Amino acid sequence: MPALLEYLPYRLSDWTAPRDWQRHPWYAGHGYASVRVDVRGHGNSEGMPGDEYDATELADGVAVVEWLARQEWCSGKVGMFGISWGGFNSLQIAALAPEPLKAIVTVCSADDRYDNDVHYMGGSLLGVDMHAWAATMLAFVCRPPDPADVGDDWRQMWLERLEAVDPFIHTWLAHQTRDAYWKHGSVCEDYGAIKAKVLAVGGWHDPYRDTVLRLVEHLEPGQVRGLIGPWSHQYPDRGLPPGPAIGFLQETLRWWDQHLKDKDTGVMNEPLLRSWISGSHRPATAYPTLPGRWVGDASWPSEHVTPVAYALTGGAQIVRSPQQTGLDAGRFFPFGNDADLPPDQRDEDAKSVCFEFPVEDGPVEILGRPRVRLRLRMDVPRGQVIARLCDVAPDGASTLVTRGALNLAARHGRDRTEDWPVGETEDVTFELNGIGHTFPRGHRIRIAVSSSYWPWIWPQAGSEGFTLEADGSGIELPVRRYTEDPGITFGEPEQSEPLGVVYPATLDEQRPERLVVRDVAKGEWRLEVDPRYGGTRVYPDGLEFTEDAVETYTIQEDDPLSARARSDWTIRLHRPEMAWDVRVETRSETSADAHDFITSNEVVCRDGGEVVFHRTWEKRIPRTAG
Repeated sequence: MPALLEYLPYRLSDWTAPRDWQRHPWYAGHGYASVRVDVRGHGNSEGMPGDEYDATELADGVAVVEWLARQEWCSGKVGMFGISWGGFNSLQIAALAPEPLKAIVTVCSADDRYDNDVHYMGGSLLGVDMHAWAATMLAFVCRPPDPADVGDDWRQMWLERLEAVDPFIHTWLAHQTRDAYWKHGSVCEDYGAIKAKVLAVGGWHDPYRDTVLRLVEHLEPGQVRGLIGPWSHQYPDRGLPPGPAIGFLQETLRWWDQHLKDKDTGVMNEPLLRSWISGSHRPATAYPTLPGRWVGDASWPSEHVTPVAYALTGGAQIVRSPQQTGLDAGRFFPFGNDADLPPDQRDEDAKSVCFEFPVEDGPVEILGRPRVRLRLRMDVPRGQVIARLCDVAPDGASTLVTRGALNLAARHGRDRTEDWPVGETEDVTFELNGIGHTFPRGHRIRIAVSSSYWPWIWPQAGSEGFTLEADGSGIELPVRRYTEDPGITFGEPEQSEPLGVVYPATLDEQRPERLVVRDVAKGEWRLEVDPRYGGTRVYPDGLEFTEDAVETYTIQEDDPLSARARSDWTIRLHRPEMAWDVRVETRSETSADAHDFITSNEVVCRDGGEVVFHRTWEKRIPRTAG
């Protein structure tokens, strides 16, 4: 039988076990050896942890693929699949082209580690997830092996790992432009290196969805199929908002059977790209399901999509947004929680310069990446520009459709920085994230331009905004000609029987997911976020897993150097029957002055009441681009 591999660092024995249990037994029941492996140095795997997607991780992945193919029970054909980290390394290992790897399914992953990951966006530092994900991984990498699996050696393994820990943010901030560090693992450097068949899957509410558009454009049509739905950063069968969910496991089974069992399932007769185009909807932070329809395109760029230019009007406009602009951006990684998506954008729009275009003759349906061209003049050498595309209802409600950002020092390329010529005017062009959306007649298309977007975009030192010359500026929308229903359908979601994890109610659930606090006297704004990755759960084998995290972002409305980010994590693993009780506590802080980023990280690990590890890192990293 063929083998399927899911390979990532997130602990198969506990953290991803409920999700893993939904799909690996299901594949096994349909004729596949479905294998879940933790990356070296994580979970119960031996060895030391490394940086994300480092050469050792990828080489280990190739070795696992080749080992699976050699087993007597394996047909010699292997597939890889995964979401996020597992989707990343599926793509990256496919680019290394181990001979047995015939097909992959990559979900919510990126082909460009610099400009389409959690670190940078348009050449600007992602304050929200550069910090938060580094803090999350610091807590994750410090979790111990489980003695129920590795025996009495667990503590020695744990202590050796802890000695090897270094916060990821040190490395990420040391590479503020798109250099060789980011090119490693970015399959966009050479799409031709990928030999396996690729099913690329994304969601319009996932930050990585543009990768699907690029893969279907750059890989051979006989090698790839793309699927983009309305989903968040989740597998499309899990039923987490926004929906509708689909029978995703059945869809992937068609892919595996076609490419690993040589069955003609018709999957390669599907359109090159199947996309969900959302209907207009009121602003909300969560949607059980979104209105819309499926469309199919036989090529990408599609013959059905035509760029339509909208010229801005109104003369010179000063754009000087208060630093708290962006607090209503929503979560960078929506996971299907109640407060994930952006609320009504009217407050953000009021802090921006806006241009509107009425929809008069009929609905305007877009599919792809809008592009803005802005004529700017700036009186300081550094700054950033953010553009949001909104759907404005007749009553004024403003729903965020998509957005993009540009570090103005990166306007001539993400691989270098170039100060703005003070007092001079230049044209800049950048793309917004891809989207499928319908603007109905009677609504208005709004483009909102701001000079700040905290905490998504870390503020530039000395940034004072810019002047936007409307004449010569505009937005180009990828307008899709209406086509009849192509008959794209999916089955209802199927999964294995659940693992049986119990989620006890805790006091932490009373804490708001996203809370904005304004100190009027100080002019300070604070955003508190509970990421709610999993909380407290009890596993069928008796493991009690407790996880608590709070992210805090503060800024003063008139001071870009006041930006501060902090993350506090507590993780407890407890096996009462073994008297095993360990705790990991971490604190991570990031701030900046005019010259440096300043990071502080602390880890405290306890075995019972004993502190077995305590380390603090304090580091200043020069601001070269961010």
